[in-house]
Amino acid sequence: MRKSAPESTPTDITAENARLVATSPAVAQICDKLEFDLVGVCNTSGTLPDRYKDVEKVGMAMNPDLEILCSLSPDYVMSPNSLQSDLQPKYASVGVKSLFLNLRSVEGMYASISDLGAKFGREEQTQKLVDEFNSFMDDYRSKNAGNDSPKVLVLMGLPGSYIIATENSYVGSLVKLAGGTNVYGDGDGQEFLNVNTEDMQSKNPDVILGAAHALPDQVKEMFAEEFETNDIWKHFDAVKNGRVYDLDSSLFNMSANFSYPEALDALSPMLYGE
Repeated sequence: MRKSAPESTPTDITAENARLVATSPAVAQICDKLEFDLVGVCNTSGTLPDRYKDVEKVGMAMNPDLEILCSLSPDYVMSPNSLQSDLQPKYASVGVKSLFLNLRSVEGMYASISDLGAKFGREEQTQKLVDEFNSFMDDYRSKNAGNDSPKVLVLMGLPGSYIIATENSYVGSLVKLAGGTNVYGDGDGQEFLNVNTEDMQSKNPDVILGAAHALPDQVKEMFAEEFETNDIWKHFDAVKNGRVYDLDSSLFNMSANFSYPEALDALSPMLYGE
């Protein structure tokens, strides 16, 4: 991502006077980096930036409270675009304008940051963030220069089941950014796929990564039992070579965020060895 923030477009709404609501923790992080004040923010079991500790809560990311949203008279409600098909009609039904941020990848996150910076006059903050990203990636890629790209299978787990994460998921995008090759590529535009183990074996991954959509401790136990009791896994080279890893759910979750440097640093030894 080697670009400057786009030029600001004329608007009567600026960061200083805009009434903005962030409906997910990842969106709230971005707003904090851009020094936006908010009139509403999501409920979360995690942490929010201190800037928003006393801001009105509007419900959980997947199901914000429309009555509370309306009462705040926002200029825009901002949400992840992974929820757009569900949330946009709800926002429209109550006459609330919305902005949807691409949080499926780090590059998508920075593109959305650039758009917000241009829209609300935060080009200076945007440029600083873009420069930090470019600097980190230059250093990261130089450390891994010369390494062959390993073939990677990414499993996304829920208690009792799992699916395949493609390059179009956030975890899959991190693997690509780290230099790995997802054995299912971009999944024909899909984030996740349902695939049987025989098809997975035919892909012959060098590395298998297990991520959790929710309840990470239970998912970790599920993966451990799956690899121990399902005999087909013993035929995978990744299993034979001990290259099966559980990903830290605090770094590898569903939306792009500013923990990507720690996530990429954690991936390096998994993909390339210590």
